Amino acid sequence: MPRFFVNPAAICGDHISLDTETLSHIRVLRLSPKEMFIVCDGNGQDYRCTLEGDTAKVVSISANEAEPKTRCIVALAYTRGERMDYAIQKSVELGAAEIHLFPAERCVVKYDDKSLPKKLARWEKIALEAAKQSGRGRIPAVVAHSDFKAAMQEAAQTDLALFFYENETDRTLRMALDNAQGFASTSLTIGPEGGFTSDEVKLAVALGLLPVSLGKRILRAETAPVAALAGVMFYLGE
Repeated sequence: MPRFFVNPAAICGDHISLDTETLSHIRVLRLSPKEMFIVCDGNGQDYRCTLEGDTAKVVSISANEAEPKTRCIVALAYTRGERMDYAIQKSVELGAAEIHLFPAERCVVKYDDKSLPKKLARWEKIALEAAKQSGRGRIPAVVAHSDFKAAMQEAAQTDLALFFYENETDRTLRMALDNAQGFASTSLTIGPEGGFTSDEVKLAVALGLLPVSLGKRILRAETAPVAALAGVMFYLGE
């Protein structure tokens, strides 16, 4: 069933105002006046609607069931082009609550104050479309951090801050999850194509992040977040 997001302010009683872009999309889909579609307020409420002129007529309201109970931040070092797009898209589909982006020493790409806003707008659009496609009740925020330390400090604020490092040999993801004493939030930090430097690892550990391994095979930068997040969600029954 088609899904659209609106600002909660657009909801008034049993009618929802639809913006120009949403109306255009509905017309492209050629939805008849009797066909159902879902409008989501971005706060976890789904409204089953039919089209009535330029507004949505609310038929029923229910809580969205696709949002994980555990809040999960996926922190990604900048990677090239489609790799970044793919990692963001799949992280949203798998249930990430937020996507945090940051520069690392071995990042192949760099963004300045001029280029970053345009990229950020693109990534936010990718997150929105992925949220629609996967039936999410919220649109995950895409946050760009100015430096590595700032991103690690934010990641460390979660109950279980995991730092995926290819040279970690003592602690696997499963071990870290088994040893956690219950957690309502977690962060998964993934490095760039060239991996983290030893200084970055030391800083992350000093700030409270826990180094973990995804196994003996080295995964690509865009594959690692998908594997990590899928593993966490499976473990949590999500």
